[in-house]
Amino acid sequence: MKKFLKWILIAFVGLLALGMIIEATKSPEQKAADAAAREQKAAERAEAKKQEAARVEEKKEEAAPVEAKKEEAAAPSLTGPQKNAIRSAEQYLSMGGFSRNGLINQLSADAGEGFSVADATFAVDSLNVDWNEQAAKSAAQYLSMQGFSCKGLIEQLSSSAGEKYTVSQATFGARQAGACN
Repeated sequence: MKKFLKWILIAFVGLLALGMIIEATKSPEQKAADAAAREQKAAERAEAKKQEAARVEEKKEEAAPVEAKKEEAAAPSLTGPQKNAIRSAEQYLSMGGFSRNGLINQLSADAGEGFSVADATFAVDSLNVDWNEQAAKSAAQYLSMQGFSCKGLIEQLSSSAGEKYTVSQATFGARQAGACN
């Protein structure tokens, strides 16, 4: 076994020496070309990292359109509960579709977030939300769980015991989700 390890060590040292000899025999032009190639590869890697960082930043901006709306709405005069209610409203909207009334109820319910109705209403109204788009999101969620007729889905979305959308918003959502086609 010692003899085998000795030969491996000799082979390794020989390859190392051969590499050093090859490097030493290169002309200055070859060395300059190798250096330029290494610099080019380093520059390409740096550019690729910049592009990846730009893509990540772009995805963050796409994923947080509500964040910008919050900053617009977050005036220095907001109370702590108002700021927290806005943040909670944004989180709920990022998870699924909500009607205006449904979101206010979720934020103000004791079983929900427990904000005052005034703070919940302020938070929801301070956001720039497309309620038709939210109704379409809710309709798609319902259809992914079970089948609905167009009329049944509109009733579910607009019911005071359901999602609490207006009939107009519910109709829009049901049509966008494909229940009425």
